[in-house]
Amino acid sequence: MKSLPRSLEGARVLVGIGGGIAAYKTAHLVRGLVAEGADVRVVPTTASLEFVGAATWEALSHHPVLTSVFEDVDEVAHVRFGQEADLVVIAPATADLLARMRIGRADDMLTASLLVTRAPVVVAPAMHTEMWEHDSVRENVAMLRERGVTVLEPAVGRLTGPDSGAGRLPEPEALLDAARAAITAPRDGRGGIRRDLVGRELLITAGGTREDLDPVRFLANHSSGKQGWALAHAALVRGARVHLVAANVALETPPGARRTDVGSAAELAAVVAEQRGQADALVMAAAVADFTAAERSEAKIKKDDADGESVPAIALRRTEDILRHSVLDRAGAARPAIVGFAAETGAGASSALELARAKARRKAADLLVFNDISAGVFGAADNSVRVLDRDGEEVARAEGSKTAVAHAVLDELAALHPEVS
Repeated sequence: MKSLPRSLEGARVLVGIGGGIAAYKTAHLVRGLVAEGADVRVVPTTASLEFVGAATWEALSHHPVLTSVFEDVDEVAHVRFGQEADLVVIAPATADLLARMRIGRADDMLTASLLVTRAPVVVAPAMHTEMWEHDSVRENVAMLRERGVTVLEPAVGRLTGPDSGAGRLPEPEALLDAARAAITAPRDGRGGIRRDLVGRELLITAGGTREDLDPVRFLANHSSGKQGWALAHAALVRGARVHLVAANVALETPPGARRTDVGSAAELAAVVAEQRGQADALVMAAAVADFTAAERSEAKIKKDDADGESVPAIALRRTEDILRHSVLDRAGAARPAIVGFAAETGAGASSALELARAKARRKAADLLVFNDISAGVFGAADNSVRVLDRDGEEVARAEGSKTAVAHAVLDELAALHPEVS
C-alpha cells in the first residue's frame, strides 16, 4: 500500500473539470495546487473545453490533457490516472456529471478514472438553483455521499445572467482549503476519508474579538482565524455539520458551513450561549479578549493637553470567560463535548506549558489545545500544539499545517468522546 501524503506538497492530484462556465475559477485552483507543490493532472470533459481550452490546463499543470479513453491507449491512461492519484477534486461538477458518477458511467477519461481511483474524491457542484434543488440531483448527491464521496455545498450568490441563489461554485481559495482538508484527513479501510463525524453538529469559534474604546479605536489581537477555519474544513470533509462563529475573519466561508459573524467578546458569548445546546461539540478556537472598555466613549478620545504629553486613562473590565461558563452550564452532561484553545508565553518562573496545564485544570474543558506563541504563529500556515486533558496531562502532539493540526484535534475529540464520533 502506498504511503499517504500529509500535505499537498508532492501529492498527485487529479482535477476533473465539468462542462460549466464556472470552469474559469478552477484555473485559479490548479494554480494554487501547483504553487503548494502538488503534481496536478487536469482531466476535462469534452464539454468543459467549450469554456476553457486544453492549452490553459496544460500550461497551468505542466502536463498534457487527455479527454478520451482512446488517447494514450498504450499507457492505459484512464487506469493509471486513477491509480496514481492521492486526491481527486472535481470542480465544477455539473448535474450531468453527477448523474454519470452516480450510475458509474465510464464513457470518458474522467469518469473512467473515477471508477479506478481509491483516493479521496472532493466534488464541487455548480449549476442553477433550480437544477441544484431538483429531486434527481439531490438523490444523486445523497448517493455519492453515502459512498464516501465528499460533495461540497455550492455557494450562494450571482449565477449566470441575472440569476442569484444556491449553485455558485465556491471561490478558489475555499476549494483549495477543502483540498488541504481532504489530503490530510484520516483514511477509512478503502483509502477514502474517514467520515467519523457524519450527522454530528460542531459549533466552532474562530478569529479574534474587537473591543471598542471609541468610534474609531478598539482593543484586538493578532488571530487570523486560520486555525478555526482549518477545523471547519476538516470537520466538513469528515461529515460533520458545522456552525462557524467568526470574529472579524476575512476568509471565504467553508462550503457547507453555516456562518455567524460577530465582533466583540459579548457578541461571541451570546451566540455560543444560544447555540451550544444544539451542538455535539463546542470548539473554542477563537481568541477572545480578556478585557474590554469599562465604558465605551461615544466620541473620539481627544488629545486635549497643550503640551502634547499627557495620556488619557482608559478603564478596563473583564469579559465573560466563555469557555469556563460553557463547562459550568453543561452541568456534568456529556454534550456538548468542549475543546478550548490556549495561546501562551512563559511568565516569570513559569513556562508556557506550565501555565497551559494550570489553565486546563482551571477551565476543566474536555480538551485544551495549547500552543506556545513565543516564536509567533498568528497568520502563519503552520502550527505546533499539545493537546491536554482536563487534568493538564498531555494526550497528543501535532505539528505541521494548520489543517493537519485540525485533524489531530478532531482525532482526539472523537477518541475521547465516542458520542461525537
